[in-house]
Amino acid sequence: MDRQRGIVLLVSLMLLIMVMLLGVSAAQLALQSEKAARGERDRDVAFLAAEDALKDAERDVQASGPFAADCAAGRHEYASAKPVWQTVDLAGGACTLPYGARTAATMPTGEGFLPFKKPQYIVERMVCHRAGDDASAAAAPTYCYRVTAIGFGARPETEVVLQSVFSKPEESP
Repeated sequence: MDRQRGIVLLVSLMLLIMVMLLGVSAAQLALQSEKAARGERDRDVAFLAAEDALKDAERDVQASGPFAADCAAGRHEYASAKPVWQTVDLAGGACTLPYGARTAATMPTGEGFLPFKKPQYIVERMVCHRAGDDASAAAAPTYCYRVTAIGFGARPETEVVLQSVFSKPEESP
C-alpha cells in the first residue's frame, strides 16, 4: 500500500472531465441547430406572408377600375428617379396597405407559427414596353404594375420583401 499514489483516481477524474466536455459540446450543437431551424421556419413564414400580399395586391389591381395614384390607397405612379418602394416605410408607413385592406381577404396573425402582423404592400403603375414595340412618344402607353410586399415572421425582427411586376388590360389614362 505504500507504493500506491492514487493514479487511478486521477485518471478517472480526467476521463470524467472529458466526457463532461463532450456532453456540453453536444448540447451546444443541438441548441444551435434548433435555433437555426427556428430562424429558417420564421423566414419561411415571412416569405409566405409576403407572397400572399403580392397575390392580394394583384387581385386588388385586377378588380379595380382605372388606376388613380393615391398614397392612402397604397397606389403610386412611377415617375421619379427613385422608385417609391425605396422611399416609403414598407413595414407599415403611411403609403402602404395591409393585406386584405381592399379585397377583404383575411389572415390570422399573432400566435404560434403565424406572422406577428399582416403583411404590407404598395403598388406602382409604370409605363412598360414589350419587346419589339415602338417606344416613341407617338405610341399609346401601356402600363404594368410593380407590387412590393413585406411579410413578417412570428418574431418581429423577421421580415422578407418580395417584388413582382405584372400587367392587365386597362383603359387609357
